[in-house]
Amino acid sequence: MEGNALWQWTTEKFLAEAASSAPTPGGGSVSAFVGALAASMVCMVANLTVGKEKYRDVEAQVKEILADAEMVLTALKSGLSQDIAEFSNFMAVLQMPKATDEEKSLRSGKMQEALVSATDTPLGIAQNCFRALQLAQALAPIGNKGAISDVGVAAYLAESALKSAMFSVDINLPGIKDQGYQERIKTERERLFAQAETLKVNTVAMVQSRL
Repeated sequence: MEGNALWQWTTEKFLAEAASSAPTPGGGSVSAFVGALAASMVCMVANLTVGKEKYRDVEAQVKEILADAEMVLTALKSGLSQDIAEFSNFMAVLQMPKATDEEKSLRSGKMQEALVSATDTPLGIAQNCFRALQLAQALAPIGNKGAISDVGVAAYLAESALKSAMFSVDINLPGIKDQGYQERIKTERERLFAQAETLKVNTVAMVQSRL
């Protein structure tokens, strides 16, 4: 199944496929979808703020947040499609012949490439979720008060999607032989988790103060 075709699905079909025994959409794809929902909430509140006389003083800032959130939304949609493509690539490598030493060597090299790619993709999803969380924090004190609760929704969803996407990193990482790569990913994981928690707490506190 091509990842791009997914965007022609109804929500009902997406949920049915995710609930079925089909391997995709799986955890990484679902995490990207939830992250995209978070980014869409940032976009919505920004759109409800731009053009309002009451928020004229912050309009330029909100327009920047909106533009960034739209880019994050696009990136998460691409990440979802890429996550599905990565699974297909991984399965193709698994099916490579391994009867001879030469075939085994080629398959092993391709497997390492596939594992790195299948790790980089959900990591990118997590990083874009982090960006959505940053944008939610930026919008929380200045966004349209009448819809500010949805910035809180964005913050909760973005942090959850970030942590969820990292499971797809964690499951692939042990199979990667490059120890330097492993350490870089683990360091980035720790950074994202620690900073995301702070961003979420601060954003939700700001949202609650404006309800």
